[in-house]
Amino acid sequence: MTSRRRAEILGFLYQDSGDLPDRLERILDGHRSRRSRGPLWTERDAWLITYPDQFRRPGEAPLRTLAGFFESRLSWLNGLHVLPFFPWSSDDGFAVVDYLEVDPRYGTWDDVRQLDHRLAVDAVINHLSAESTWFRRFLDGDPAYRDFFITMDPSADLSGVVRPRTTPLLTPFPSRDRGQMWVWTTFSADQVDLNYHNPEVLLRIVDVLLTYAERGASVIRLDAVAYLWKEPGTTCVHLPQTHAIVELFRSCLDETHPGTLLLTETNVPHRENLSYFGTGDHPEAHIVYQFPLAPLVLDAFATGDASTLSTWAADVTQPRADTTFLNFLASHDGVGVRPVEGILDSSGVGRLGDLAIASGGSVSERTLPDGSTSPYELNATWFDLLAVGYDEAAARQRHLASHTIMAALQGIPAYYVHSLFGTGNDIEAVAQTGIPREINRRRFELSELERRLATPDTRQRQILDSLASEVARRSRLPQLSPKVPHRILDTPPPLFGVDREDVRVLVNVSDGAVDISDYLLHNLDTPSTLPPFASAWLIPGSSPT
Repeated sequence: MTSRRRAEILGFLYQDSGDLPDRLERILDGHRSRRSRGPLWTERDAWLITYPDQFRRPGEAPLRTLAGFFESRLSWLNGLHVLPFFPWSSDDGFAVVDYLEVDPRYGTWDDVRQLDHRLAVDAVINHLSAESTWFRRFLDGDPAYRDFFITMDPSADLSGVVRPRTTPLLTPFPSRDRGQMWVWTTFSADQVDLNYHNPEVLLRIVDVLLTYAERGASVIRLDAVAYLWKEPGTTCVHLPQTHAIVELFRSCLDETHPGTLLLTETNVPHRENLSYFGTGDHPEAHIVYQFPLAPLVLDAFATGDASTLSTWAADVTQPRADTTFLNFLASHDGVGVRPVEGILDSSGVGRLGDLAIASGGSVSERTLPDGSTSPYELNATWFDLLAVGYDEAAARQRHLASHTIMAALQGIPAYYVHSLFGTGNDIEAVAQTGIPREINRRRFELSELERRLATPDTRQRQILDSLASEVARRSRLPQLSPKVPHRILDTPPPLFGVDREDVRVLVNVSDGAVDISDYLLHNLDTPSTLPPFASAWLIPGSSPT
């Protein structure tokens, strides 16, 4: 994209853009790197999702502990999505106080640079902490920050705004010179939304993103980006201005740091999520999250029937060669159910909610325009969701089989740290904090985790070894590159099957044996029956696994 197209976007956003295009180009000139674009991704891409202080060792900066543990135990992965490591005031890092500082509780920018792998950095640019300097200067009447945040009359009709929470959309704050102001807060009272109607906000954020790339980010994750632009009287989600801004961000990164990938996080229905790829003429994200995958895999194991999962996956295609999906099952946010709107009916979503409750977890809700509520996400660990009703051995098999499905589909597989160890629900953390999401955010004392990993028959060691073996196998198969499309097989309900060129993967999602004789390839000496919750990789020239 040329500077001319960037100027067109600014003109679309701000009508009379004046000297904004020149100012934007000067910002780009200040960040240009000598980086050259290599392959966007290969079959070796498999990423870890983790908190910066996930592994703790006394007397050591957590980011250094993470780097050391990754090298010693997790080097079979080649990418790290480190959740926000900036100073923060709430939401485990997603209420950022300062975009450009590393929280000293975690370490320094030098420690971030030591994470010598493909590094994904969170850009939490829909909102800032209410304790941030930007917001405090806004409340103090500083002219430079006067319109950095969105204020509204509380009597305004905002009923059409799409809500991801049940908390109030507007929060009152006292200002020094304007009295009480009602500020837009999409996610919580401590997360105040930035006002992109002010071009100064956009320019500042561009500078932030380019600084992340300059300091080592090879992937930039745009958190909650669907809500970026607000227009009262609309849904305030996926607006054309939001898509234009994502396209602009992509252009700026392509110009200054070629090969830096843009990842959009939009926990919304599937078709809406796909819109963030943009088009050939107006490219946006390189990667979007494959949000329906987790609830559909969970549904398949809950029912012993992979039909809905197979039908959906058969329709999933990447629009262009420079795009792919990030496939994941678990995350720090639990399992979102909005993405399966129109795929699972209300009884199917209710079944998943019942599963979360039965596991010891909960279901978070969002507010609808009519004031009612609807399920938004399941709060439980992935292992405990799959363990309901099964003994330890079967729960481990179900856990591993679910990840085989993720690894076999086109895209980049991403493993939430707790899925590597089969972590159970942290009920105590929820009781202490009252925050449902804490059930899935346990931190590890490294000495205790290492003790468990040193014992061969522990859950942690067995799951970690099995996932490491599968990822290592996958990394040796060019057929599993994100560039290679998948083809979903027409199988009986208990069986999920996928072809990636001449590699075939079969997974039994049921508690009964399944005849797979009709699906064998390459004249392999493969058993014709797949046991409950087992998987088979059929690879040319090798023994069946």
